[in-house]
Amino acid sequence: MNIQPIAHFHSPFSSKFGIPKQSGLVEELEGTIVFLPEFRQAEALRGIEEFDFLWLIWEFSANRHGASSLLVRPPLLGGNTKLGVFATRSPFRPNPLGLSSVRMKEVEWDTPQGPVIHVLGADLMDGTPIYDIKPYVTYADCHVGARSGFVDSNPIRRLRVEIPPAIVARFEASSLQALIKILELDPRPHYQADPQKVYGMPFEGHDVHFTVSADGTLRVSDLG
Repeated sequence: MNIQPIAHFHSPFSSKFGIPKQSGLVEELEGTIVFLPEFRQAEALRGIEEFDFLWLIWEFSANRHGASSLLVRPPLLGGNTKLGVFATRSPFRPNPLGLSSVRMKEVEWDTPQGPVIHVLGADLMDGTPIYDIKPYVTYADCHVGARSGFVDSNPIRRLRVEIPPAIVARFEASSLQALIKILELDPRPHYQADPQKVYGMPFEGHDVHFTVSADGTLRVSDLG
């Protein structure tokens, strides 16, 4: 089977660093889906505005190498524990396909690029190819009380974030709220814990520089 992209995703992230590890973790994070010319037809989206959530099937296009093993190290487990690739959501897979559930904000029907879908909570890098879009259906897709393996016993931990007022003033309110939520999730590789190291995370054309102290406080120092 040969598959080709139907659209590309546009988001504030120009690299993988800092992107939430799963969709829905930062509900304020906005992105857009822009279709390729052959799919820029309103009839292809007829009825989509009646759904609150969408499934996106996309490519881990920024991976520099493919899967080299069927065992992977989930970041949620600190990067030290190996699990089977099919028991994780690792981006390093035999077929580098991602699956994300996103909230649909609106459809902008009449733009120079045809219909454009605005979504919230995506975990995709800018320019990511999208191969398919499917509506989220509650009776089939929601399983109340389902087990989630190692995720159940390893809750997400959030950092305390401090941003100087001069930097706060450079962001719109919605973008600032998304940035804070992203930083709370700790963008660092899980094997790094040097409180003196200054990290840089691309976001909305800025390079956000920060450090993380031993007490779990992330401090933004400047914008590159």
